[in-house]
Amino acid sequence: MMSSSSDPKQRAILEAAWGGFATYGYRKTSMDDIARRAGMSRPALYLHFRNKEAILKALIDAHYAETADRLRAALASDGAIEAQLLAAFEAQGGEVMEAMLSTPHGMEVLEAGMSTAGDHIDAGEALLRDVYATWLAEMAAAGAIRLTGAAEDVARTFCSAMKGVKHTSADYDSYRAGVRQLGQLFAAGLSPR
Repeated sequence: MMSSSSDPKQRAILEAAWGGFATYGYRKTSMDDIARRAGMSRPALYLHFRNKEAILKALIDAHYAETADRLRAALASDGAIEAQLLAAFEAQGGEVMEAMLSTPHGMEVLEAGMSTAGDHIDAGEALLRDVYATWLAEMAAAGAIRLTGAAEDVARTFCSAMKGVKHTSADYDSYRAGVRQLGQLFAAGLSPR
């Protein structure tokens, strides 16, 4: 996971933390481990983050900011609605979901995020819903799609369905297959008749 932080030291810390969490798990990765991976002393690390929980929250915030940017780019691309939706859904999961489903500690990191940073996840999910809702409203106004409800409600359904795929996939291949299926289903449902 990359960090959207403009501070190179904070970016190095977040990347080091992500590497440690994915390799050793959230619980077993210490502040010492993160500092070493980031190429700094533990006291220097504490100048940027007061604890591991603060680092995890910063990782979650960075993830959602980057994901929202990738979603906007995917939805602004040329092509059929199905291609735009598939690109957006793939951007929403991306390398983070691959890591979560492909590393032995990925699900532990996901669970740690949900238990310690639920408010950050909620804010990030709201950001993604807003990106989808804006796109849906614009596409409906242009006559390119037909909405079955308010854009905000359809956007919420997108995000809920993506969570369902995430939580029921045994591995990254099944996750990607579910994402493709959602893209096809939603595109068919939004097509003007």
